[in-house]
Amino acid sequence: MPFDMDSDKWKRKPQQPDLDEIFKKFEKLLSYKSFTFFAIAGIILALWLVSCFYTVGVNEVGVVQRFGKYVRTTTSGLNVKLPAGIEKVTKVKTKYVYKEEFGLRTIEAGKRTKYAPANAYLAESLMLTGDLNVAVVPWIVQFRIKDPLKFLFKVRDVRNTLRDLSEATMTLVAGDRSINEVISKREEMADLAKTILQEELDKAETGIQIVTIEMKKTNVPD
Repeated sequence: MPFDMDSDKWKRKPQQPDLDEIFKKFEKLLSYKSFTFFAIAGIILALWLVSCFYTVGVNEVGVVQRFGKYVRTTTSGLNVKLPAGIEKVTKVKTKYVYKEEFGLRTIEAGKRTKYAPANAYLAESLMLTGDLNVAVVPWIVQFRIKDPLKFLFKVRDVRNTLRDLSEATMTLVAGDRSINEVISKREEMADLAKTILQEELDKAETGIQIVTIEMKKTNVPD
């Protein structure tokens, strides 16, 4: 019997795609992507909303900026602002006493305060007196931030400005006195230096209030 390749029983019928199965897979994939999208969007939204709340400590204030422009100052406690990207808050410690040291550095504070080696910062404390002698005059400036807006926005580098003005002030005060006066009248020098330094800081609009200037032991170099 001849073999007929064109016989109908040897012809394969093409399988029809199961449209229901395709639709189910498509819906499953779409639902998975939708779930992932909404989950990520929900997390981002939650974090964005959480950024609306912030806490200000008892010794500080919060300076709020909207798109970089100052809008308000908030006090201690729980506060609310517009979400991140719209409003930004900078916390400033207005009741904390900061200090800057000249001619010395505190390594460890405590009952037995440890300082850096005496010669490590000697250049900061060398002063030429009015009678053309050289004195070693270490001192400490303690200060608070009285105007957060000026402190944040008026001066680019407040710390270095304070240090430069402090050194200039102490050089001026020591240059008007003899070596004996520099050594024996430290309190008088400190009071005068505080007055002069505060005037210069106010002119520079630093927002800093000097609390005290403490003159450490003054002597002559080796």
